[in-house]
Amino acid sequence: MSTIRTTKIRIAPNTTYVIIGGNFDLSVGSILSFSTVLVIQLFNIIGPVAAMLAVVFMGILFGLISGLLVGYLRLNSMIVTLGMMGIVQALTYFVSGGKNSVLKNAETSWFLQIGQGFVGFIPTLVVICLITVAIFEIVLKRTVFGSQLMSVGGNQIASRFSGVNDRKLVTLTFILSGMMTAIAGIMLASRVGSAQNAIGEGYEMDVIAGVILGGASLTGGSGSVVKAFIGILILRVLDNGFVMMGLPYSTQWLANGLIILVVVCVDLQSKRAKIQGKGGGKA
Repeated sequence: MSTIRTTKIRIAPNTTYVIIGGNFDLSVGSILSFSTVLVIQLFNIIGPVAAMLAVVFMGILFGLISGLLVGYLRLNSMIVTLGMMGIVQALTYFVSGGKNSVLKNAETSWFLQIGQGFVGFIPTLVVICLITVAIFEIVLKRTVFGSQLMSVGGNQIASRFSGVNDRKLVTLTFILSGMMTAIAGIMLASRVGSAQNAIGEGYEMDVIAGVILGGASLTGGSGSVVKAFIGILILRVLDNGFVMMGLPYSTQWLANGLIILVVVCVDLQSKRAKIQGKGGGKA
């Protein structure tokens, strides 16, 4: 159960959408840190409800800015979100004053039940996680939005000529990414009750590795939220195994990096084979 409760799984659905759309969001780690710190800081001042709403609004705002720059101005998503990462990191340190953030007088608050409570014998976070994965998978596979997103990621120009508003779709994926990452930060704060300024550092690469391991194409156009969920689980099990063997944390980064490289090579080779196969068929 503790593996399923990992924050990375709660970020995987929105990251899957972004990658299927043919883009990357490198700002999720910094947005997670910012959201966790901000909700704690605001909780201590204005209470949980207002704090949560403010954090979700900020997540949507970050995603909207990135989405407009990528979707409408056609800027490279990696460059845009790399810049957003730096901006949000700076805001995190500004909000916290450079110090660790801790929830105060929260022992009797319902806020802690989000991250520490149970639905029957199942942790609340597990229930939320499974419901989120199911909803995102259904939307991806069973709705017009999902089919259009696949189309945009597969061939943006062709989808545009077929009447798909690719600018709007790309922008929406980044808005969802910012919003869902902010919600993940709220859940993380509820679970641990405190946060370092860099609590989400490196999460973006771990999540991308899991999504790719789950079969999403780096060039967009294909992927599955459920398979991304499984990919994150596999990485989490590997991480736990490294810890049990006493290996350094850098081993986890090495493993994730190798996974990305291997899957990229396999994906590119597979696409080349398909292209050659089509060419051979025409000949």
